[in-house]
Amino acid sequence: MKTSARFHTTAVAGVASLIAAAMLAGCAVGPDFKPQAAEAPADFATWHGGSAELSDAERTAPAASTAPQGWRMFNDPVLDALQARALEANHDLQTAALHFAQSRAQRSIVESQQGIQVNASAGVSRLRLSESGETSRLIGAINPANSAHLLQILSEPHNFYQAGFDASWELDLWGRVRRSIESADAGVAASQATLAQVQLSVQAEVARHYFELRAVQRQIQLTREDIAASEETLGLVKARADGGLTTDLDVARQNAQTADLRARLPQLLTQEAQATNQITLLLGERPGALQSQLAPLPGNATTAALPDLSLGVPSDMALRRPDIQMAQAQLHAATANIGVAVADLYPRVTIGAKFGFESVDGDSFTDWGSRTWSIGPSLQLPIFDNGRRRATVELRELQQQEAAVAYQQTVLKAWHEIDDALSAYTAERRRNAQLAVRERSSRDALQLARVRYEHGLTDFLVQLDAERTWLQAQRDYTESSSRLALGLVAVSKALGGGAEVATKS
Repeated sequence: MKTSARFHTTAVAGVASLIAAAMLAGCAVGPDFKPQAAEAPADFATWHGGSAELSDAERTAPAASTAPQGWRMFNDPVLDALQARALEANHDLQTAALHFAQSRAQRSIVESQQGIQVNASAGVSRLRLSESGETSRLIGAINPANSAHLLQILSEPHNFYQAGFDASWELDLWGRVRRSIESADAGVAASQATLAQVQLSVQAEVARHYFELRAVQRQIQLTREDIAASEETLGLVKARADGGLTTDLDVARQNAQTADLRARLPQLLTQEAQATNQITLLLGERPGALQSQLAPLPGNATTAALPDLSLGVPSDMALRRPDIQMAQAQLHAATANIGVAVADLYPRVTIGAKFGFESVDGDSFTDWGSRTWSIGPSLQLPIFDNGRRRATVELRELQQQEAAVAYQQTVLKAWHEIDDALSAYTAERRRNAQLAVRERSSRDALQLARVRYEHGLTDFLVQLDAERTWLQAQRDYTESSSRLALGLVAVSKALGGGAEVATKS
């Protein structure tokens, strides 16, 4: 009895010593992650490729007032409603959200290694021992005279009852589990950034197709108006020809002009249908489900005026891009995985405990004398694995270096995309302003040509040429307005979901 108590005391003391050692150690091998500092210019104009004419003061001007962030800066209720529906129903977003949920579940699995593992078991079995097994040799050596009788008794079929639980706890002396949790946390952050990246891409695609739809609808509206005006002009020219005031050549020319305008309409209608279907697909809807919501704007209504950009601190904008956040998280995970691999080079110590009941007699199964228990540490010491663990450490270090290079490349690519988007937007805004002047001048020239033709001061060819010039100017200006909106969508996407804007009156 004293021996048993002494053993129990010794075992408990050993367990306590190991626990104290684990708490005192409290270290995690491998490198600690340090967030990478992204290189950033003082302002957007500093890092600009191409002509300095596209690097104007708007890139460095502070925001006088802050309008709503993201896609709401377009001030279009229809677009806002489409964006909201896309966030709820887009299938790519749903898939990304499920991947994010999976990463969180994986993190919980990894975290479970940190605590105590407890299992319960119970069973009853009917068994018979072999009369010729290893037991027969032992009995024959102890009592050769009665070995046959003893073997006959032991080999009789009998029941065996057992029940109990066991617990184990790995002492995380070298931080293997902690580094695994750190890597899993980084994986969750990477999945969250991926979800944000998919959301950004979906919203950008919705905005892009929406503005393409509005542009082609405006082109259709203008074409119908042009056809009506051309048919009216054709009627007037025919009347003048019947009165001998002009020739049939003018009639033929105006008829060709009218046919050209009519020929443009089917292609524009096809483009409208395609843009509409692209939006319904992004929103997870069937073709035609958004027909009323995406109907052409009434009359001469257009989308809200686009804001002038007034950008803030560039480094803050670039670092909030989801792809940069994802690259940072992947680098973090790769760094933590080095610690996991290094920890595998050191011994593992696990504390185990077991308690239960065993009996061959069902009536005495729950008696205190049928109890069985054990407690104590176990040690797993890596000695020789033909270099596998060392090679794993080297592999994880190389993967961490690759992730660091990928992060720097992602940041550099982000600045190139931002510069490209800003240059394109600046150039298109200037082009759009000049096309507006051209459209107004062409309209004035057409009105003057009509008056001169009606008074017989010029022939019809002058009016026809002026009309063609004005129609082309109208189309070019409308197309440029669409490209300007798409350019702002590109700027918003490049900045990670929308720039700070100041709306000028």
